[in-house]
This record gives sequence, C-alpha cells and structure tokens, in this order.
Amino acid sequence: MNSGILLVDKPQGITSHDVVARMRRLAGTRKIGHAGTLDPMATGLLVLGVGTATRLLHYLVGLDKEYFATIRLGWGTTTDDAEGEALPATPEMTATALAQDEATLREALLAFTGEIEQVPSAVSAVKIDGKRAYQRVRDGETVEIAPRRVTISAYELLDVRAGEGCLDLDVRVECSSGTYIRALARDLGTKLGTGGHLTALRRSRIGRFDVAEAGELEGFDVAASLVSPTAAARRALPVVEFSDAEAVDLGHGKRVPVSGAGDEASADRRGEPFAAVAPGERLVAIVERRGGQWKVVTGFPQEGGA
Repeated sequence: MNSGILLVDKPQGITSHDVVARMRRLAGTRKIGHAGTLDPMATGLLVLGVGTATRLLHYLVGLDKEYFATIRLGWGTTTDDAEGEALPATPEMTATALAQDEATLREALLAFTGEIEQVPSAVSAVKIDGKRAYQRVRDGETVEIAPRRVTISAYELLDVRAGEGCLDLDVRVECSSGTYIRALARDLGTKLGTGGHLTALRRSRIGRFDVAEAGELEGFDVAASLVSPTAAARRALPVVEFSDAEAVDLGHGKRVPVSGAGDEASADRRGEPFAAVAPGERLVAIVERRGGQWKVVTGFPQEGGA
C-alpha cells in the first residue's frame, strides 16, 4: 500500500479509533494515524495518514476547522453534550422566551467571536499532570482545567427551533485548532442564563480538506481514495521546489542554500515549515529556513525506501 492521506466521513456512534482500526484492516497496515479525533456522537471529516504520510499529520493537526452544530438552550449537562446527565435548571430567562428574540441570540454569539479564553469541558482529552481529564472524572476526581486562548473566526446562527422548555440553535463555527464546540455551547447557555449543551456536531472542514471529498466508512475504497503526500502538503503548507540534486542532499539530511524564488517566498517566514517538493511531484521533506539555508525537520523517504 502506498503512502498518502485518507479523508473519511465518520458516522455517528463510533469512536475515531474505531475508524482507524477499520482503515488498518482495509489498507493492510498498522501504520495509520489521525490528525484529530471526533467524539462518538459527532460525525464528519477525519483526516488519516497512511505509511510515511503519517509524518505529515503533525502539520495538519493545527489547521483551522469548520463545524455545523446544534446547541440546546434550557439546561446544561455534566458532559456539556447530550450524552451527559442533565444539570438542575436555574434559568434567569426561559429558553422559549428567547425564541422571539433573535437579536439577543446573535449578540450573544458575537461575544464569543475573535480571540477568547475558553475552559475545555471536564470530560475532554486535555491532559492534567499526564492523565486525561475525562479519566480523572471517571475516577471520581474534581477536575479544574486552565483556560486556553482560541480563535473563533465565525459563529453564525442558521436556524432557531422552539421545543418543550428548550430552544435549539443550528450554528456554523469556524475556529482554530483546540477549540471545544461543547464548551461554546455550555458558555453560550451560561451567558444567556438558560444553561446549554451540544446535541449534534458535524465537522465539515479541516484546513483545505472538505468533508465533501470524504468517503463513507461502508464500502470505503482505500486505493482509490488515497491523496498523495505531495498533494496533501500543497494544501496545508507553502511549497518550495527543489532540483533533483538538491532533493538528494535534503534526503541525506544536508542543508541546501536558499536561492531564487525560495529566497523571496521565505524571507519573512523564517522558522515556519515549508513542503520541499522535487521534480515528479515528490515530497522530499518538510523544511525550515535557517539563515540562508533550508534545514530538514521531517524527511519523507521514497516509497520502498527505509
């Protein structure tokens, strides 16, 4: 099996690790990793790496993401989503009263756009002293997670539906890596005085990879769906073209002088990763500019190589 990137549309009710296990069987290799998981209740885009392309995943994890979600106002839950136990409702304003007040809803969403401080859910995969937060909760511990800075580029209200004692909001979110949509639902409910939790979540995009390109798990054709490492790198990183001779040097871990177009393109981006591409559309390495030279930070051996 050649190396590359797979785009999978995860169904609801299974873990991301279940998807990886299925892909390992279909691809006939254990060398498959992922660029960020989804909770079992969530659906949508998973980006997987096969073979040496797993080395590329590190550069895909941090890409921005887009989600479509449903937030239920009216009460919170212990997990900030529909799988948790309902918390006592102490609403300052009933959720149904907000059904006729879209201006207040949109204003509340706007308050969470831009750079914000967000406290991840207690049942998140955040590590606290080397142990996952959700595992500490399962073990009966009280978990306190430090806030982290994330960026919400878009928080758009798409639809409002009133229910019995609740209000469902369909929203679209564009955000930086590390954002917890469950926490956005929780915090929106807190701000509005109603409580809130997530009832549906679908990831539609990771960087320039879209769920419209992804294959469904049932009947997935690994060979036909494989995106080459070079094509994937071109979507995620700026690219510098190298000659065959330079590619050989990079392949041996040698530094290569910056020259020509590469000099101009990288002048203000020292220390940032670039995809090094050789003739024939071969991904040679991920490189960084160090002074007047390109230094390899991640190498990609040729198929069939060591």
